[in-house]
Amino acid sequence: MTAALIARNTFREATRDRVIAGVFGAGLVLLFATQILSPLAMGEGERLTVDLALSGISLLGILVTLLVGTSLVAKEIERRTIYNLLSRPIARSHYLIGKWIGMTATLWVVTGGLGIALWLLLVARGFGPNALSILQSVYLTSLELALVAALAVMFSALSTPVLSALYTLGAYLIGQWSDDLRAYAAKLPASLGAALQAAASLVPNLPLFNMRTLAANEQTTTLLHLGLATAYAIVYSACVLSLAAAAFESRDFK
Repeated sequence: MTAALIARNTFREATRDRVIAGVFGAGLVLLFATQILSPLAMGEGERLTVDLALSGISLLGILVTLLVGTSLVAKEIERRTIYNLLSRPIARSHYLIGKWIGMTATLWVVTGGLGIALWLLLVARGFGPNALSILQSVYLTSLELALVAALAVMFSALSTPVLSALYTLGAYLIGQWSDDLRAYAAKLPASLGAALQAAASLVPNLPLFNMRTLAANEQTTTLLHLGLATAYAIVYSACVLSLAAAAFESRDFK
């Protein structure tokens, strides 16, 4: 059994979860709900729709990660299926990588589907949206969710589902404020500021993946930004999964 097979099984199991269908349905409801607010936007209906919809896609993706991703390994332990899996010639690191790939693929399907629904809604309303700006924003959101999914898998491998969800949510919130932490660190005394700066550098730099304002204004980002965001997501996720694998290797399931 390889990591690819575990990823496929994880993807199939996750997409069959009722949470995914519920979240996707909630996303569609949110898209249409934005149209109720459009008349109040003083001629900025398209901008309001794009901004709220992209924010909703990101938050719904985080919700899926918290409800599904943080219990991936815990479910296997509870059902005792992990004993059969790990008794086969497969490394525990490959097992975690497979879980992450499967969860990431699920998140990408959700964000991609909602992104297409957003574009179709804008076309139906005659707004003439910039498809490239929406595509770039959804892509960056997908990278952000892949990074958060890596954190969810790590915490799921080491703790209970409830604690894993809390740890993942905490990391997500701190990551959103990482720029503010760096700005605040610059105002502190040298030693304390350096410590806070180091802490801010360790948490995920999630503002890097936010281009909702640009998309709302029908503006695109640069290829350099996309490349740096892609490289950052890959490297950070790899580091998180490496730490998870190292800790998971020593975990005793007996």
